[in-house]
Amino acid sequence: MNNIRILGEKVASQIAAGEVVERPASVVRELLDNSIDAGARRILVSVEGGGKRKIKVSDDGSGMSRDDLLLCVERHATSKIRSVSDLFSVRTMGFRGEALPSIGSVSKMVITSRPESELVGHVFRLAGGKALSLDETGCPPGTSILVRDLFYNLPVRKKFLKSPRTEMHHIVDTVTRWALPFPEVEFTLEDDRKRVLHFPAAGDKVMRLSSLFGREVAASLLEAVDKGPGMHISAYLAPPEFFRNRGDRLYVYVNQRNVRDRFITRAVLEGYGRRLMKGQYPQAVLFIQIEPSRVDVNVHPTKQEIRFRDGRLVFTKIVAAIERALAVQFQTFVETEFSGRAWSPPLSVQEPGQMDFSQASQSAIQEAKPLMRSSGDEPLIIGNLGNTYILCQAREGLLMIDQHAAHERVVYEKMRRDFGQGKVQTQVLLVPIKLDFPVKEAKILAEKGSMLSRFGIELEHFGGTTFLLREVPALLSGAKWEDFLSELIPDLEKGRLQDQGEVDDMFMRMACHSALRAGHSLTHEEMSLLLRQLLEMDLPSNCPHGRPIFRYLTYPEIEKMFKRVV
Repeated sequence: MNNIRILGEKVASQIAAGEVVERPASVVRELLDNSIDAGARRILVSVEGGGKRKIKVSDDGSGMSRDDLLLCVERHATSKIRSVSDLFSVRTMGFRGEALPSIGSVSKMVITSRPESELVGHVFRLAGGKALSLDETGCPPGTSILVRDLFYNLPVRKKFLKSPRTEMHHIVDTVTRWALPFPEVEFTLEDDRKRVLHFPAAGDKVMRLSSLFGREVAASLLEAVDKGPGMHISAYLAPPEFFRNRGDRLYVYVNQRNVRDRFITRAVLEGYGRRLMKGQYPQAVLFIQIEPSRVDVNVHPTKQEIRFRDGRLVFTKIVAAIERALAVQFQTFVETEFSGRAWSPPLSVQEPGQMDFSQASQSAIQEAKPLMRSSGDEPLIIGNLGNTYILCQAREGLLMIDQHAAHERVVYEKMRRDFGQGKVQTQVLLVPIKLDFPVKEAKILAEKGSMLSRFGIELEHFGGTTFLLREVPALLSGAKWEDFLSELIPDLEKGRLQDQGEVDDMFMRMACHSALRAGHSLTHEEMSLLLRQLLEMDLPSNCPHGRPIFRYLTYPEIEKMFKRVV
């Protein structure tokens, strides 16, 4: 007796349906693809019970004839491709010919459709993939597909569905994601006959983005663009301060197809870089238009996974475009050029968090003074709030700068630059600092403390658990050394501080320990120098940990606060 058998058509269809139809939102996704490919300009999605009881998608697209209705529920029946070569030039949302057969095999389905060229439409009823009836009917041009009792014939699958509220959440997310790249199409979503979403037809993607993100975020969006042969990248980026704790507001489209691709997500996060702290995600929409022959969309039945022929190039271009857009964010507020020598760090021991400008050249201070005056586009330093925030009058409003975050960025960038050039500026201490550590920490420092010398830190084991700190980076002369070195001991124990990421983490800690603290009083000259140094940095909008350095309050926003304008 044979152990291997050929599966029956019914079982095979239900297995195939399991790959395409995971939950009610999967049905909505596939039906929206069909409506868009049919050239619809109005799409209405109606659901009941979170889509478990009913899903109905109606459109005003091209519609189907009687013969096409009969074919559309057959597996691999499609109007999109004719040969294998067509898979490499797909420009439609659907192309497999699997959606309707898969949905029909696990539900009770009614398809009503009429092409505009015909006077009468047809209604096709199916249950579990079996045709029940095909009749003439009066209906408007377009197609309406009703799906009832999803997984009625697969009770085990039905038990795995979540609550109506959870399933509805996924449907809302799906309709939102499909509405973004098609602003010319009106999308409406109803839940138990109550309108949940409505995206009216818009003139462009920016108007549709406003409906999605809300006015405040939409008004702050930055546009990133990269154009090249065979590929065009455009992104709309919310500034880092509008971060979220999950990636649900990161939307990626390749040839208008919504994809969930870790590769692209990683590129977007790398583009934001240190502007976001760990566990933070940006609000952003990324559109990639690329020659179909350079991307494979036939990777997964859901069509949400893709492969690029030259993934490294796509990754690099995404990162570069985002970095360029975010790099000009600060200059958008302060459009001016600053020249002159940067401040040189003092060589005397400082108190933690102190910023001593006593050894800054007098010429540098004189050159910085224009920042204190009103001179057109240049910012005017008007004071300091709570010895924490530097206040500037800028061209478009009030600029507020966190002095600790700003100084931390300055120190971090300088240490990275000096380390990369192999010339970390150090200070030999005339009187070594005596430090005591717990036995376990002292043992690790005695064995691996020499690893710190490349960062300008020279420790001498004085005996037992005592060490002498003889040389330190000039920028860290005021750090609390026992606390700082205790933080580094776990990294030393595990042999870290080798690759660039670990070295950057080291510099972040060093910068945080050496930066001036909130509450420290600065003179106008010191604030001017700090602002000058900040503007010379590659990334002035965030501290190394990702916290924002500045906030901007425009004149219109201020006038609204005081009810001067409505």
